[in-house]
Amino acid sequence: MTTKLLLAGGTGVVGNEVLQAAAQSELEIITVGRRPSGNAATEIVASFADLPMLPAADRAICVLGTTIGRAGSRSAFRAVDYDAVMTFATAAKNTGAWHFMVVTAVGANSQSPVFYSRIKGEVERDLTGLGFSRLDIVRPGLLLGRRQERRPVESLLKMIAPVTDRCMIGSWRRYRSIHPGEIARFLLSLRDCEEPGVFVHHFDEINALPADGEPGLA
Repeated sequence: MTTKLLLAGGTGVVGNEVLQAAAQSELEIITVGRRPSGNAATEIVASFADLPMLPAADRAICVLGTTIGRAGSRSAFRAVDYDAVMTFATAAKNTGAWHFMVVTAVGANSQSPVFYSRIKGEVERDLTGLGFSRLDIVRPGLLLGRRQERRPVESLLKMIAPVTDRCMIGSWRRYRSIHPGEIARFLLSLRDCEEPGVFVHHFDEINALPADGEPGLA
C-alpha cells in the first residue's frame, strides 16, 4: 500500500537524499517549497508565507535550512529556519499529520548566546507546542557532501573532519560530521515508529543504521 509523506526542503542537500532514498519504496512524497525539486511526482510550489491547504498525509519531514551568509541577514535567516519551518509544520498539522520529523542542528538551545543555535532551539521548542502525537528532532553535526553554493569555512571544516572527528569522544561525539544520505535514511526509518512523544536524535543514533539496509522502506 502506497503511503503519503509531506517533505519541505526537497531542493536542499538532505531533502535531495530523502527523495533518492525513497525512490524505490512504496512511499509517495509530496514536496512543498519555493522551487520544484524535479524528483517527486507531486510538488507544491509556493511561498511559505502563503501556503495553500496541503494534501492529507499522516507524516511530514522538514529539512529546511540556510545560513546567515546565504540569507543575507539575521532576519532573513530566521524567516527560513524558524518562520518557514513553523508555517509548514502548522499546515501539516492542519491537514491531519500526526507525526512530524525535523532536522535542526547539534547544540540547538533556545537560551544559547549563539544566534544560530538559539533559533534552532526556539523552533524545536515551538514545534513541541504544536501538539503532534510524535515529534522527532534530528540534530546532526557538520554535513558532508557537496552543496550548490560556496561555503568557504564549511569547506575547510569538511577537509579536516577526518582528523577532528577522531578527537570528538564522549559527549563530543554528537558533533561529529555526517553524510546527508545517512540523515535521509534515518528520517525514513523513523516513519515506522508509532510510539508517541518527543524524541531527540544525535550522531550515534543517526549513524547506527547498517550501510546496506533500507529500514523504513516498504
